[in-house]
Amino acid sequence: MRYLTTPIYYVNDVPHLGHAYTTIIADTMARFYRLQGEETLLLTGTDEHGQKIEQAAKTRGYTSKKYADEISAKFKALWDDFGISYDIYARTTDARHIAAVQAIFTAMYEKGDIYKGEYEGYYCISCESFFTKTQLVSDKQCPDCGKETNLLKEESYFFRLSRYEDKILKWYEDCDPILPKNKKQELVNFVRTGLKDLSITRTGFDWGIALPKSLNDDKHIIYVWLDALFIYLSSLDYISKGANTRFFPAHLHLVGKDILKFHAIYWPAFLMSVGLPLPKHIAAHGWWTRDGEKMSKSKGNVIKPKELADAYGLEAFRYFILREVPFGNDGDFSEKAMMSRINSELCNELGNLQSRLIGMAAKYSNSTINSSKVCEFFGVELAECKEFLSNALNFLEILQTNRYLEELFKALSLANSSISKYEPWGLIKKGEIDKANALVALCANILARVALLLSPVLPKSCAKIAENLGFDLNTQNYKRLILGDELINFKAKAACDPLFVRVEKPLLKTNNEILGENRQKNSQNKGVIANETKPSVAIHENSVNLAQKSEKIKIDDFKKITIQIATVKHCERVEGSEKLLKFILELENGEQRQVLSGIAKFYEPQSLINKQVCVLTNLKKAKIFGIESDGMILSAKSGDKIVLISPQELVESGSFVG
Repeated sequence: MRYLTTPIYYVNDVPHLGHAYTTIIADTMARFYRLQGEETLLLTGTDEHGQKIEQAAKTRGYTSKKYADEISAKFKALWDDFGISYDIYARTTDARHIAAVQAIFTAMYEKGDIYKGEYEGYYCISCESFFTKTQLVSDKQCPDCGKETNLLKEESYFFRLSRYEDKILKWYEDCDPILPKNKKQELVNFVRTGLKDLSITRTGFDWGIALPKSLNDDKHIIYVWLDALFIYLSSLDYISKGANTRFFPAHLHLVGKDILKFHAIYWPAFLMSVGLPLPKHIAAHGWWTRDGEKMSKSKGNVIKPKELADAYGLEAFRYFILREVPFGNDGDFSEKAMMSRINSELCNELGNLQSRLIGMAAKYSNSTINSSKVCEFFGVELAECKEFLSNALNFLEILQTNRYLEELFKALSLANSSISKYEPWGLIKKGEIDKANALVALCANILARVALLLSPVLPKSCAKIAENLGFDLNTQNYKRLILGDELINFKAKAACDPLFVRVEKPLLKTNNEILGENRQKNSQNKGVIANETKPSVAIHENSVNLAQKSEKIKIDDFKKITIQIATVKHCERVEGSEKLLKFILELENGEQRQVLSGIAKFYEPQSLINKQVCVLTNLKKAKIFGIESDGMILSAKSGDKIVLISPQELVESGSFVG
């Protein structure tokens, strides 16, 4: 049984990239546990009380509730649009939550963990937190957000946090609940400096949960963090012993690194106070920047998740943010990086493998894929695939989604390279039909396994793969293919549509474009969109650029050019050159060519082995760096990026283009 939560997002502003990142991780984990057959409950929602919300509402001429309703609805609408598979959407303004918090406050008070006193400290409205003078940055700046704090002295109720210092440290040691593990020591160091009792009520504003009536003290409201954290309990109807109570405690609380302290120190202490079990894992991720800069409205470089998903596709968006950054680290969003992953991984590795398999199965076996002889011919490859999948599962359990996806795509690369290595069309020509069909079955089983494990990340794309191969993405097949390592047969479709489409140019505006538009708006009250530069086909180091503007040519002129598909058999850097790679290319009938290309800044030599490229083969030989080059490899230039031109499906070496 798995209970997963996102943070209860604060409604001071609309959802941003960080919110989407957390929620997509949580959704991925929930889908994964359901695939395993685990009973799973995913909670998300909004935190709606506090002075910051009250002030924001007044600025807009709203009541606090109306403001909270509006922003909370935007979060819910985005998660619905993104297909987030949450089971509960919780709000701290819900009546059941308010009643639960008041009941818990009473229990803590009666135990002696809450007492009345007076608090003096520097309060940050933005963070809803108090700080001592020594904690401040500069004179009065908040150490967390940098905004100016206010010195407050007021009557307050306190929670005896100091009472739980040793118990929290023992929990860290015995249960190792913090992910990533390197965050644990930061918390240990903080707790060891000494935990001071925590102010848990405020006066001076009204937007919050009132104290229990039994205390007869109506000038206080409950501090936002005591209020917010118990949403994880109240939403399960824990006080009234509802059906969802059985899910508590959480298997995983997902949070941003800025609120780890509240979840990993205050929350366990609160739970210890009322005698409730502690969560198994609390996991904190980093922040996102854009092209190396912090996102801010003043810079005009804030990424809106909906706009990004609409531009590149929701599934590509999900894949990129989970693949790009090690969990726990800060991440930098770059469109170039996103385009590269879409083209090289989603299109070339995943989409291309599906197209190859469907095409070969239709051609060689009337779309029937029989796996009975896979072990006979390809036992080594099966063992290698099994290792990749095992590694992937280990990484996912510790939320290293980037490594999880990396291992899955190693399995896809194995399938693609096996096709290049064994050349099923060649096996057919030599009469080795059983081996050719076994190769197709090997790759189909690899793709099916990857589709199962990739489905929590790319649910719609993997559903298409399963439909095209003729199997189901369900718990039974997870147990058969992943846990049981069983080989299955397939009845594939005769043809399929591409899973992903290559992206040839950035689809979002750059920082410079945004800043330029902002300047124009400030001076002329209207924006200007920069002209887009279309990618060109470029030839490197060999003195010709096919995209140069020139006079129109006749078809007879074009017929003078011979472009063929070649398979890369060997690739290495040219000593003394930062730009050049030396290729050994295979054309028809085993013919090999040595060709130089200036793409060393964009590709690692080893990654190109067994890839197919387009080559101009009737070009006069040239010497570059004293090394002979017999041909020209074609590539496309888009901005600062160089991308090799390759066929969408594997073809026989030496095939002619034209």
